[in-house]
Amino acid sequence: MSKIISIATALPAHKHAQGQIMQFMQDSYDMGPDDQRKLRFLYKHSGIDTRYSIIPDYSRPMAEWRFYPQTRNLEPFPSLEQRMIWYAKYAAPLSVLAIRKCLEGKAREEEITHLITVSCTGMSAPGLDLQVMDLMRIPRDIFRTSINFMGCYAALHALRMADSLCISSPGSKVLIVCTELCTLHFQREATPDNIASSLLFSDGSAAVLVTSDDIPEKGLQLTHFHGEVISRGKKDMAWELSSTGFLMTLSGYVPELIREDIKPLIERALARSGLTQKDITHWCVHPGGKKILEAVEKSMGLDEDQLQTSYHILRDHGNMSSPTILFVLRDLLQKMQGNKGDRLFGLAFGPGLTMETFIAMN
Repeated sequence: MSKIISIATALPAHKHAQGQIMQFMQDSYDMGPDDQRKLRFLYKHSGIDTRYSIIPDYSRPMAEWRFYPQTRNLEPFPSLEQRMIWYAKYAAPLSVLAIRKCLEGKAREEEITHLITVSCTGMSAPGLDLQVMDLMRIPRDIFRTSINFMGCYAALHALRMADSLCISSPGSKVLIVCTELCTLHFQREATPDNIASSLLFSDGSAAVLVTSDDIPEKGLQLTHFHGEVISRGKKDMAWELSSTGFLMTLSGYVPELIREDIKPLIERALARSGLTQKDITHWCVHPGGKKILEAVEKSMGLDEDQLQTSYHILRDHGNMSSPTILFVLRDLLQKMQGNKGDRLFGLAFGPGLTMETFIAMN
C-alpha cells in the first residue's frame, strides 16, 4: 500500500470575477441582446464566483491586454504556437510553486525517487517534466513519466500509478504535479461547446507526495482504485488540437450520463473493496460543473453538505481540469485530521467518457 503525506496547490497571479469574464465573453462573441441575456443567465447559475488565469486580459480594459491583440474582433487571433509559448513560460514555474509548498517539512528535493507530471493544456518535447527538473534539485537519474491529454480524471490515474510504484519499490517518494492552463484555449466562435468551456475552465496547479508504507510518516492510505469507460459518451466530452488552440467538447448530456451510470459504478467500486456506501465518511468529487455535482448528489442520494467542499472549490476556482480534485482532497484532508478510521471516496470524470475512483482512509 501507499499513502499521501502532503498536498499543496498554487494559483496564477490573475484572479477574475465571473462577471468580469462574462463581459469579456459578451464582447468577444459580439452577441445581440437576446444572446447576452442567455449568457448572463448561464453565468449567474454557474455556481462560480471567481477563476484564476495566467492571462490578465479577462478583467482588464483592452488597452491593458497582454495576450490578445488590442482589437475588438481579436484579430489576429492567437495561434496554437502563441498559446504554447505562454504555456512554456508559465506552466513550469507554477508547478514548482506547488511542488515546493508540497515538499516543505516533508522531503528534500533530492529525496524524490519518481516524478509524474500531468497536463492536457500544453505539450512539447522536452516537456513539463524536464522543465520542472531544470528549476529544481531533483536527481537527474530520477524515474519520470508524463500523463497527457487525459483531462479532468488524470490526477486519479497519476495516484494509481504512484501507488503501483510504491508497492513495487519500497522506500519510494513519488511526486505528482498536475498543472493546467485551460484559459489559454479560449475560442471566439459562440458555439455551445465554446461557451461552456469559457464559462467553466480556469488555471491552477496541485502537487502530491505519495510514499510507500515503510516511510515513517503519517498519511492518507490509498487502498483501492477502480475505473470504467462509458463508450456511449465518448463524443460528449472530448479535447482536440486545432490551429488556434485546443478545442473542448462538453455536451449538455454529460450530467445525464453521469446521473444514469454513476451509482452502479460506485457500487461496483465499493464492492471490490468490501465496503458499502454507509462506510464512506467523506466524498471527494471532481467539481466538473454545478450540474455534474447535482447529478452525483441525486444519483447517490447525498446531501448537498456531503459535497460542500467540491461546491466551494467550484465557486472559488472553477474547473481547473486535472488539479481540481486535488484542491478538493487537500481541503478534505484538513477536515479528516485526527479522525482515525475515516474513509474517503474519490471520483473524477473525463474524456471517453471515463470515470475514475479511489478509496482512502486515515
